[in-house]
Amino acid sequence: MKRLITLRINGIDEEIYAEPWWPLSRVLRDELNLIGTKEGCEAGHCGACTVLIDGKAVMSCLYLAIKARGKDIATIEGLQGNDGALHPIQKAFIEHFAVQCGYCTPGMIMTAKALLDENPNPTEQEVREGLNGNVCRCTGYTKIVDAILSCGGKPKN
Repeated sequence: MKRLITLRINGIDEEIYAEPWWPLSRVLRDELNLIGTKEGCEAGHCGACTVLIDGKAVMSCLYLAIKARGKDIATIEGLQGNDGALHPIQKAFIEHFAVQCGYCTPGMIMTAKALLDENPNPTEQEVREGLNGNVCRCTGYTKIVDAILSCGGKPKN
């Protein structure tokens, strides 16, 4: 039986009816039309569905929407400024050609944001370890790592 829940997403409280077993990814995409969060494997293996919950990267396909009540949820749609300007990480992905098919990009960017918020000057190794759990089949990760490092990381050796 669906229940009324309130979720705080990108700074806005959203009231929706959701089944208790629905993952957050389903609620974001199907109920709230926030389609930047991708559903890939639906098993927590690919990272395409990564969002931030209270500042931490979380795979939303494994996180029940009902559990997210009272937490601050950030999606890729919430990164841009009020004026529509892209977030510096989004700009870096464009400038470093870190986007190919784009399917993994929202999850990669959200993971990068959590990483950089926690460690503003990561090494290349720390970036690579931080991306563990995010799969990209197109880029080979080099340009993704370069983009993240350009946002404050320590230069490559």
